[in-house]
Amino acid sequence: MPARPQPGAAIADLIAVMDRLRSPGGCPWDAQQTHASLVPYLIEETYEAVEAVESGDRAHLVEELGDVLLQVVFHARIGQDDPDAPFDLDDVAAGIAAKLRRRHPHVFGDVVVATPEAVAANWAVIKAAEKAEKADRAELDREATDEGVRRSLGASAGPLDGIPAGMPSLARAAQAVSRLDRAGRGDLVDAVAAGHSAGARLLALVAELVRQRDDPDAALRDAVRSLTAAAG
Repeated sequence: MPARPQPGAAIADLIAVMDRLRSPGGCPWDAQQTHASLVPYLIEETYEAVEAVESGDRAHLVEELGDVLLQVVFHARIGQDDPDAPFDLDDVAAGIAAKLRRRHPHVFGDVVVATPEAVAANWAVIKAAEKAEKADRAELDREATDEGVRRSLGASAGPLDGIPAGMPSLARAAQAVSRLDRAGRGDLVDAVAAGHSAGARLLALVAELVRQRDDPDAALRDAVRSLTAAAG
């Protein structure tokens, strides 16, 4: 059996391939892409990776994770060309590694936690502290307008801060319910879900599934797959 390459060798090869595609004499299509133009592909590849996970097909999952990885490497390569604030894949990796160490003090520090729930609660506390620190930095940043700073500070204070507005509505609702419950504000969810509109009834069902530790998005996808199979 041939020896496996050194860990990271394939990543280095992928970076080299992407650099070749973006460099003069490479691929014209790749060269003209921007962060914004790649957004639809990032969304599409993410959904395809989810589908591969739920299919249980290992080979399919490896392929789709490769497509997601390509999007990260592609964005990082575009970042290298930024004339004002360039970044590369090392910057991306270093940032997330630092965040993981910061948010896992029970592994990399002296904090003691006994359960996954305690880990999640501690994670929320750390994340809130990080957002407060960012708000403090924003307040000191005089390049921003006073109004922009006030908006930043206001947005950072809520438990729903950071949930992408462009997230699919079902997944966004599940995330909102989960966060509000963890923050002790589940009463807000119940108040809205008690309404008589179709949206309120949907929110009530989402809340029920989330509180049962079910994924509403996955449940609906599974039902649609059954419907597709039944329709032939």
